[in-house]
Amino acid sequence: MNIDARYALKIMLPALATLALLLAISPAYSLAAEASAADIEEGRQVAADRQRGNCYSCHHVAGAELAGNVGPPLVVMKQRFPDRAVLYQQIADPRIRNPDTVMPPYGAHGILTEHDRNRDVDYGLSL
Repeated sequence: MNIDARYALKIMLPALATLALLLAISPAYSLAAEASAADIEEGRQVAADRQRGNCYSCHHVAGAELAGNVGPPLVVMKQRFPDRAVLYQQIADPRIRNPDTVMPPYGAHGILTEHDRNRDVDYGLSL
């Protein structure tokens, strides 16, 4: 094995180990945290409500009326957010991950209640 290959392996091995761990635990986590159909529907209503979540004004969601394209499309969310808490935090205060975001901090500014943010996460993870 040449020096470049050993260096690449040394750099990539920790990342691959972390990815393997995430893939191993995320199915078990998602089974334990399954939301009910009623919770998902309530979250869909929060996302669609222009006075509350108003998610569709920025995000494309399959079947959403007047969906926007400012934010990323809300697809394969369980794969993008295997840790439910990370998606919750993104909705509560996206400035933590991206200080320059245009997404409103729904929790920090009191736009959505904790209950509504949880239902929004349930809905988001169903997409």
